[in-house]
Amino acid sequence: MSSENRKYEQRKRAESVAETRRRITEAAVELHEQVGPARTTMSAVARHAGVQRQTLYRHFPTEEALFSACSAMFWEHAAPPDAGAWASIADPGERLSVGLGEAYRYYEVAAPMLAGIARDREFIPNAEQHMAPFLAFVEQALDVLSTDWDARGARARLVRTAIRHALAFETWASLTREGGATRPQAVELMRALVERAAA
Repeated sequence: MSSENRKYEQRKRAESVAETRRRITEAAVELHEQVGPARTTMSAVARHAGVQRQTLYRHFPTEEALFSACSAMFWEHAAPPDAGAWASIADPGERLSVGLGEAYRYYEVAAPMLAGIARDREFIPNAEQHMAPFLAFVEQALDVLSTDWDARGARARLVRTAIRHALAFETWASLTREGGATRPQAVELMRALVERAAA
């Protein structure tokens, strides 16, 4: 076989391996969204991806390896908003409304995965590591939205507590999915809560 043919075969084999790995990872993401990480088995992922179990284990020897690939793919395609961009809004109330509006819009898109992780968190090894992009977003959003409220001491801590509550995925789910509030209504309610905390 010529060197050109050998290179071609190697390239095709590498592409096939990458495609199989992608299919397996996408299957894991879909199952995590549908039934949650705790109920997603390696066998189910193999079936969903249309591969044999030994093929799956060749690419991902452990559940942790598969979960890491799944997390990386999810955050790549569903990155949280850029909370730093809200800092340019001078009025803290308006900044809060814009920030919560963007956060809640993101929650609507990412809800299947975030709900599954929230429910199964205690069963997920290294959950904090897998949730790092989301946790970093919440902390940055909290810092940006907590400034300029003209509150000091215990009052400032109360404002920050109210904003942390407003940013929680569980709060959004309670207001909209369980309570039936629209996104603007949920934002309005949480802004009123924070403004009351700051008064």
